[in-house]
Formats: sequence, C-alpha cells, structure tokens
Amino acid sequence: MARVLVPLADGCEELEAVTIIDLLRRAQIEVVTAGLKPGAVKASRGTVLVPDTTIDQIHSNEFDMVVLPGGMPGAQHLAEDSRVLDLLKSMAEAGKYTCAICAAPVALAKAGLLSGKRATSFPGFLDGLELPDVTYTESPVEKDGKIITSRGPGTAMDFALELIAELEGPDTRRIVEERLMRPSAAAR
Repeated sequence: MARVLVPLADGCEELEAVTIIDLLRRAQIEVVTAGLKPGAVKASRGTVLVPDTTIDQIHSNEFDMVVLPGGMPGAQHLAEDSRVLDLLKSMAEAGKYTCAICAAPVALAKAGLLSGKRATSFPGFLDGLELPDVTYTESPVEKDGKIITSRGPGTAMDFALELIAELEGPDTRRIVEERLMRPSAAAR
C-alpha cells in the first residue's frame, strides 16, 4: 500500500488539504498528516484540522509521496520550514514524488526541486518569482517526472485524482472518480 505524507501548517487551504486527504484515502492509500508543531492546525478560513503526528516524528523513507497543500500563510510557513525543505530534498533524492498545489509549489522551488522542470501554481506565486530555469504553465495539473503541481482550490480534485493515478494506476483513479458521481475525464 502506498503511503503519503501531507504536512499541515497554520493558514493552509482547507479545501485543498481535505480533498487530497479524502480522495487518497478513498483509493485505499495510507495518508499521514503531520503538523509543523504539536496540536491542531487552524486553516485559512478557520477550519480546525487535527494532524496525525508532527513533522518531527516522521521519516521520509517511510513515504512514497509528500503533498503540500497551499493557502496563505500556510504555504509560506511550509516554504520557510527547514524540516519541510529537508524532507522535500530527501524525497526527491530517493526518487519519490514531491507534490504541491496553489501557493505551495514555492516550497518546491525553495528546495531547488523545480530547476529545469515544468510547474504550475496559483497565479502570482511561481510566475511572480524569478525562476528562469522553470517552465511555468497555466495547466490545472502539471506533471514533470516525480513532481506534480496544481493551481488552487478549484483544481484540488483533479490534482488528487492525478496523485491516485500515479500511485495506484488509472483504474483506481477511474473507480474513485466514478464513486464521486463525477464524470471521468474521458467523458468530459
């Protein structure tokens, strides 16, 4: 069974965090949420999320993928946390997936993982930085090797479904999508 880590920081975008966690769990993927500090996390619109553990208690070699939800100032907290940046680098060095949505791809950039890659983000975040070696796109979801990025809350479901397809295959993605009563990409 695939294992995915979702770090949660105060000010994260709850729609993105919960969509990622929920859809991956529907696909029978083990999801572990980790706060940057002990206790509950207050998301950007006041929703309180209770992480399974803290970032200090996890080891990158236990996971197949790390997924960063966006939102502000949550994404900024992730990008400024040396533990998160070290985790991202360790995952990338091990050939594992590093993924981020909305403003959180900035943490991937700060960790040096977007060099020579295609990536997307919420408008004004990646494209607002001087990253001459990153090809910025406006795709809802952008995959370049083991890096997957997405635009924002409106693309969270597409993003989570792409993560499922990468970890468990297109058939599992289709099953999860159908059970959501959402037309599959092929039917749209």
